[in-house]
Amino acid sequence: MLTRKIKLWDINAHITCRLCSGYLIDATTVTECLHTFCRSCLVKYLEENNTCPTCRIVIHQSHPLQYIGHDRTMQDIVYKLVPGLQEAEMRKQREFYHKLGMEVPGDIKGEACSAKQHLDPRNGETKADEGSNKETAEEKQEEDNDYHRSDEQVSICLECNSSKLRGLKRKWIRCSAQATVLHLKKFIAKKLNLSSFNELDILCNEEILGKDHTLKFVVVTRWRFKKAPLLLHYRPKMDLL
Repeated sequence: MLTRKIKLWDINAHITCRLCSGYLIDATTVTECLHTFCRSCLVKYLEENNTCPTCRIVIHQSHPLQYIGHDRTMQDIVYKLVPGLQEAEMRKQREFYHKLGMEVPGDIKGEACSAKQHLDPRNGETKADEGSNKETAEEKQEEDNDYHRSDEQVSICLECNSSKLRGLKRKWIRCSAQATVLHLKKFIAKKLNLSSFNELDILCNEEILGKDHTLKFVVVTRWRFKKAPLLLHYRPKMDLL
């Protein structure tokens, strides 16, 4: 059976960011129109705009960052199509942390290990190293028992800034940097016995955070006091005040 070979050049338009013209890194999609960009490019753009960079549709009048989400499927496709891209990105991140004198987060180490594959010279398809199935099973078992303790950790202070909600008995917590704002909303809702986590807004520096934002993203882009614990405020949603 004959197969048609497609050149990477022919599909570049579908796997590159319209803002930086590079291959998608940390692919993030606008939920309104499904156009995808690098997360860092899109966040920087939305600091001064509220429309999609491609089609100019209004994402949200005041809080466009709440209507974008990480597109893991697209990022996996890009990494598989572009040789060496994932390894290069992991190397840049490791160099970044080493330059700051910080320990490389566990999630980056894990991604670097999972990227170690080689090509089968017979058909050019990717093939895992010998014994990788056994190693993968052991690593998965270890990861399941780890509960993300090997991830980069973030210290957080959760303060209530509304008289309509009570404060947490234990407002200081420490968790994985890969946890999202949505995780915090569910945590607070459970502690306060709220009927739904959708009743909450979480803010950093008086700016409402999107539910898909990771704590690592919040620290890097929103928190000015890097050495101090991340201070977040929670309150009822604006339409409930």
